Amino acid sequence: MTQVISNVEYSILRALGTDADFLYDTVDSYIKDAQSGNRSDLIELWQTIKQDRQKHANMLREALEKEIHK
Repeated sequence: MTQVISNVEYSILRALGTDADFLYDTVDSYIKDAQSGNRSDLIELWQTIKQDRQKHANMLREALEKEIHK
């Protein structure tokens, strides 16, 4: 049986999926909770983490594109 995707592609996809779940399903609720608690320190923390994860997701997407077009 032929592999549909390589192990490298699979690893990138898994990591990208984890970041996507966090960015689209999780982090905004954490920010809202911090806002509800009037916790500017936590709002800033979650926003910084969100920006970092967006950067990581972009890096992973670029790595996947390179891997696919090899």
